[in-house]
Parts: sequence; C-alpha cells; structure tokens
Amino acid sequence: MTRNHDRGRSQPQVDMFFDHADRRYQPHDRLAVRYEMSGLGQDEVRALEHSIVWYTEGKGEEDLGVHSFQRITDEALLPPATMVGSFGTDLPASPLSYEGVIVKIRWCVRVRIFFVGGRDFVSEHVFDVGTIPPAQRVASRAVAVAEA
Repeated sequence: MTRNHDRGRSQPQVDMFFDHADRRYQPHDRLAVRYEMSGLGQDEVRALEHSIVWYTEGKGEEDLGVHSFQRITDEALLPPATMVGSFGTDLPASPLSYEGVIVKIRWCVRVRIFFVGGRDFVSEHVFDVGTIPPAQRVASRAVAVAEA
C-alpha cells in the first residue's frame, strides 16, 4: 500500500526486495530488505524514514507497535544522492501474523519520504511472522448444523 498526501503531484514508487522471496519469517528470524525509489520528480527530499511495524485491523481500536525505526536526514544518504537503501532487524517472538475473522495482525516494512515543503509519501510492504493458519468463520458452520 502506498499513500501520497498530495495527490496533485507525480506518484513516487518504492520497490521492496525481501531476503525471503515468499515474505514469510519465523520468530527471531533475521529480516533484511533492500529498496529502490523512483518517480520522485524534482521535489527535494528532506528526510527518509524506514521502519518495521505491526498493526491490527478489524473490530475495536486498532493497535500499532514499532519494532524498528530509523530516520535519515544526512543529505549524502538522501535522494537524489542515493535512490537505494537497505536495512534489517531480528524479529521478535510475538505478535505473530494472524488472519482472524474479527481481528487481523499484520507486519509491514514502511518507507516514508518527506519532501521540502511539507509533502510526504508512505509505502508499506506486508510480510508474515509465524505460521498461524487463517481463522475460519464458525458462524457459517453453526447455521449449517442448525438447518440439518
């Protein structure tokens, strides 16, 4: 998912390359990514952030946890001086990715680009931690049993 907070301008792109092609990791695995930015146009970049986070989706309040975060402001490391980057971290024991009926837990790598003038751009790339199978809808089976 990418979000551009100023829709009238050209759309940047961040391509993410995971060291596990299937984007599946186990707790305590080392996650390493490489990214390439393009489509930045003539806008000057003032900062770049990359992070590894987990978040919940579904009913109730959504939670967010930041596992790894780095902000880069050194001009020698910002576009256009460099359009590629890499980072990594050892993943924690929990929370594990979960595809539930009511709530989902997702992990993602985020790259956020801040432009001079206040505009920013966020690119998110989801991956899995752990091997919990997706939940099944119990209600549909209960209806089938009640009808029988």
